[in-house]
Amino acid sequence: MANGMDSTGMVSTTQFVEASASQPSYSDGVEAICESVSSKSYFYLDGESVGELLRRRDAHALQDWDSFQRSWDDMPLDGYMADGGRYRRRRHATLSAPRADNRFKVEPHQPHYQTVDYNNLNGGIARHYEPFEDATLHGPTMSSLLTLGCDLFGRLAPYSAWHIEAHQFRIEVTGGEAGREIAKPTPEGIHRDGVTFVMMLMVKRSNTVNGESTIYNLEKNPLEKFTLTDPLDMAIVNDERVFHGVSPIEQLDSGQPAVRDVLVITYRHKP
Repeated sequence: MANGMDSTGMVSTTQFVEASASQPSYSDGVEAICESVSSKSYFYLDGESVGELLRRRDAHALQDWDSFQRSWDDMPLDGYMADGGRYRRRRHATLSAPRADNRFKVEPHQPHYQTVDYNNLNGGIARHYEPFEDATLHGPTMSSLLTLGCDLFGRLAPYSAWHIEAHQFRIEVTGGEAGREIAKPTPEGIHRDGVTFVMMLMVKRSNTVNGESTIYNLEKNPLEKFTLTDPLDMAIVNDERVFHGVSPIEQLDSGQPAVRDVLVITYRHKP
């Protein structure tokens, strides 16, 4: 994505860095993101800037990044794909946080549920996924990202406690032309998740083309397009105000698997 202000007025990486350069603190970075999300209901930040922001708060925030990435290599297939697809793998975790507080806690493992209003493909049933591996869920990378989410959304909605769900997704394309599936990061299409805020983070892309993200207004008119490409590239959306979707991925080299590994963390108002 190009630096600078685009035609939609989206705050870009250059503006984020310039806004925080005079006082390069974690709080300044959080405030800059909150201003954009409050104004436009979405935000994109490149991975280098995300890493810098996380390390402003904790110099060791990403010390387990290599093992964090590798944890996507051992995930079970998503057995709830109503389209019959075998292109998605995932794990799931549930957490919570009190209002205006970043001290999140892990909740007992439980199913993931969306109504058909929000997921007309796989919604309407309780979906039981394997939990995150303990080392991944409790490691510094995951903790730093969860804390960032609490700090961001606690500023945007200071009177709300949070029901938090974390999802490890792998979308993969394997095989030759004849037997290849269409690998869809968002098989439900243009959608909202039925939560308050969504944080999407690129973990790894390999031998992959496409996978373009599009943000839409509530009338489903496109507002912005970008592609999460590099590790730690991040997108945040206010799920109550915008829709989003991601285009199918394809193999760059048809002889090698294509892989798109993403972490999605959702924060929903908790009574």
